[in-house]
Amino acid sequence: MSDTLRAPCAYQEEIKKSRFAAHAAPVAGVAEAMAFFAQHSDPAATHNCWAYRIGQAYRFHDDGEPGGTAGRPILQAIEGQGLDRVAVLVTRWFGGIKLGAGGLVRAYGGCAAQCLRLGSREPIIETALVACRCAYGELPLFKARLAQAGAAVQAEAFDADGVALTLSVPRAALAELERTAADVTRGRAHWQVRDAG
Repeated sequence: MSDTLRAPCAYQEEIKKSRFAAHAAPVAGVAEAMAFFAQHSDPAATHNCWAYRIGQAYRFHDDGEPGGTAGRPILQAIEGQGLDRVAVLVTRWFGGIKLGAGGLVRAYGGCAAQCLRLGSREPIIETALVACRCAYGELPLFKARLAQAGAAVQAEAFDADGVALTLSVPRAALAELERTAADVTRGRAHWQVRDAG
């Protein structure tokens, strides 16, 4: 199991008169990562370099720095700390002294790594979406059992026959909660695992 960041974090340092500012955040998808980069990039800066890893998807961008000296070291900082579902942007304001390829790799990778070290982490819990039903009178007990297992109600729809629920259930608790749903509803839950959450 890997971790993600609990909340956005930032870090700044000066290296040979160039200022580096790193911003990192948890992201659920590529669109969210790209929006984060757009929001935190500084058009007045010399370079806005970034990387993200979301499951098997990853990408990095050097933004004009020599190939492999900025985006890839940022990605390596994410991977080196065992993080997933994370986006990191490192912005550089050139201070007049060239750092060379090795210096750039150390600056971008080191700044990203320090930013990630400062952030608080939380484990990624794989979930599944589940559809099920219960009667009105069963709902309070069922919701209490769901909460105990770490599941969350994503949606509920009331009709003449009771309540249709959409749940986000930790994969590790699927079998246990299916049994609980069957017990609470006396076998009328119509438990259906839809897809990964």
